[in-house]
Amino acid sequence: MTNPCENGECCGRGDVTEREGGIAFPGTYEHDSPWKFYNHLIGGIPEDILVKRVCAGVHWVYVEAESGMGSAFSTSGGTSRHAYAGSLTGRSLREDAELSKSWNFREASFGVAALNAWYAQKERTDALGAVYDPAEPKAAGAEVSRDSIDGKPRKSDVFEVLMPDLAGKKVTVIGHFPHIERVAEIAELTVLERNCTSDIDTPDPACEYVLPSQDYVFMTGVTIINKTAPRLLDLTKQAHNVFVGPSVVPAEFVFSWGVDVIAGSVVVDPEKLRALVEEGAGMMFGDALQMYRIDRRAC
Repeated sequence: MTNPCENGECCGRGDVTEREGGIAFPGTYEHDSPWKFYNHLIGGIPEDILVKRVCAGVHWVYVEAESGMGSAFSTSGGTSRHAYAGSLTGRSLREDAELSKSWNFREASFGVAALNAWYAQKERTDALGAVYDPAEPKAAGAEVSRDSIDGKPRKSDVFEVLMPDLAGKKVTVIGHFPHIERVAEIAELTVLERNCTSDIDTPDPACEYVLPSQDYVFMTGVTIINKTAPRLLDLTKQAHNVFVGPSVVPAEFVFSWGVDVIAGSVVVDPEKLRALVEEGAGMMFGDALQMYRIDRRAC
């Protein structure tokens, strides 16, 4: 397992989870374990930031805090047992982020959204060298999603941007993204998917067999929610690793775990995102989210 820092002080749980009734996960605070990935991210959030509002839509959740708004995919599955039954509002954002470690994936979605309420803010993505999605011309009434405009891939979509580098390479995509079939036209493509619905999908347990030989690996941010990210990154040390989607967490620490590119989103219109999530929108976020890309391959 990747071990990018020398001791456990950087990812301790702090006093916030010691309180009676606090959100805590006993057995997850060892330094040399996969939980370090989560503990370090959680530990980077100041303890004095409060959560103002949370919401779970059909497809997405958001957490709105004093530091800003964060979103994540509303993921089902995992255990039906909840780690915390109380309200998430009015609590410390750092404490709510502990839920990213929950084996109830819907609950973990809130935890990852809480992480993004701190990390996925422009002042922090700016500091990491983010390049933002420019406004692209679109016809009046065109459907706009994170990945496409009227069904055509965005020019700034990370798959489009990296397409020249993928030619002739072994490429694995974890999660079936829209338009992914175009990669198969130039590369040896494997799509790992938990719920296979396409002829190009391969069941995700194949990761142990496929990933060690890949040149490029694209991972959905849902791998952070379902806890597979640390192991997947352990299997792909030789590859260029790309985290993709609104659920990815843009933290400097993630790059030390073998990630080379982060392609995520920041909230630029909280009111619009709030309405769309509450109305059960799918990917049709329009101008509520702005895509960014942080590329460390040359560093």
